[in-house]
Amino acid sequence: MSDDGFVPNADALLANNERYVEEFADHGLSLTPRRHLAIVACMDSRMDIFQMLGLAHGDAHVIRNAGGVVTDDVVRSLVLSQRLLGTREIILIHHTDCGLQRVSEDEFKTELENEFGIKPRWSLECFKDPYQDVRQSMSRLQRVPYLMDKAHIRGFVYEMADGLLHEVEPDQRHID
Repeated sequence: MSDDGFVPNADALLANNERYVEEFADHGLSLTPRRHLAIVACMDSRMDIFQMLGLAHGDAHVIRNAGGVVTDDVVRSLVLSQRLLGTREIILIHHTDCGLQRVSEDEFKTELENEFGIKPRWSLECFKDPYQDVRQSMSRLQRVPYLMDKAHIRGFVYEMADGLLHEVEPDQRHID
């Protein structure tokens, strides 16, 4: 335990892993996801992507970050997922009550700059409306030349209050 009362989790997780190994079986899962699906979602720990979509181990690639934002690294992962691992469909999932809706990018970066003497080069990608942000993410993906299959890109907003997914219609100006 640290001075501030925080108890690290790694030892407990390793013990959990030891129990997992006792029953481990990979069932011959392929490197290619069974459903040829890649999902980009927020890292929010309240969302269990596999449970909320009824997916099983090996069904999909799940790429998560703060906000489920389509960043350069997400694009890198999606391009590899499609070109090397056979995915053909991309689903984006943002959600209501997201932490990125509660922060100001300028204030956050200024705080970091004041504390460390250097301003981060990366963008937080804060947003107010998760529906509009999903639309923007779908548009970004439509513009990526390296993606092989753009016909099956869909976006959703997960409602934290009831667990329901709401589909977001794409911005038609950016559909090929």
